[in-house]
Amino acid sequence: MKSVEFMRDSFLQYLKFEKRYSSHTLSAYENDLTQLSDFIADQYQSNEIATADYQFIRSWVVSLVEQKMNPLTINRKIATLRTFYKFLQRKQVISNNPMLKIKALKTAKNIPHFVEENAINNILDHTAFPDGFEGARDKLIIELFYGTGIRLSELINIKVGDINFYEKNVKVTGKRDKQRIVPLHNNLVSSILNYKIEKQKEFKVFDDFMIVNDKGEKCMPIFVYRIVRKYLSASTTGKRSPHVLRHTFATHLLNHGADLNAIKDLLGHTSLAATQVYTHNSLDKLKKIFDQAHPKA
Repeated sequence: MKSVEFMRDSFLQYLKFEKRYSSHTLSAYENDLTQLSDFIADQYQSNEIATADYQFIRSWVVSLVEQKMNPLTINRKIATLRTFYKFLQRKQVISNNPMLKIKALKTAKNIPHFVEENAINNILDHTAFPDGFEGARDKLIIELFYGTGIRLSELINIKVGDINFYEKNVKVTGKRDKQRIVPLHNNLVSSILNYKIEKQKEFKVFDDFMIVNDKGEKCMPIFVYRIVRKYLSASTTGKRSPHVLRHTFATHLLNHGADLNAIKDLLGHTSLAATQVYTHNSLDKLKKIFDQAHPKA
């Protein structure tokens, strides 16, 4: 039997180079496997997670529930183990998969938070952004999230050459290095051009990345997160993050009649099921219209 460390490292290498998982996802998988290994060593005096049976894993899941861990987090850990033990089966390290009887926990439906149209319009049309480079950049960050629905990781990795002004689109690199082309509306193109002018005035030399920080360097995620939070806080309550603007993009498109499959492609979802969460918000709007308009409502 190969060592626990060897199997875990082989699995993580497979995820990194073959599945092209992000460093964040790899870290989460590694932590999950370490936690299981520590639990088995403590409770069953064994360090061989490959030989862990259904009872071992079930008792770990129960312990997580007893710690009052979020069911979504537990389900993510269960998903990690499913992938890990399937990998071990393919490598013929194990013959029986202990995850076959392990079921995910029931969770409440997580409805995406989004910003109302009047609030987002107020931010973009009436907010006094600072003059010069800083204001042009901050406004462009909000406009890009709301105008394209891209993820935070996708935004900070956009390079100047990824913008096609003639075709009015931007090439973004999503999860697992999958690339897609996202259209840009005219106002967004104008904002990008204005930002480029201010950026050239501000810096003689800067990174090839389109969005840069106050030093002309590539932005870190927390830097962009703080900018989004600052401007959303002035006009809306509740969650205030780049991902909320992504949800806002999708919800507003759906509310205005966009096809769900088109929204799926714009967001870079691999499955339509991931996009269907936005239909709940759209149905809420339809119900309000129904209640107001139907004579028997």
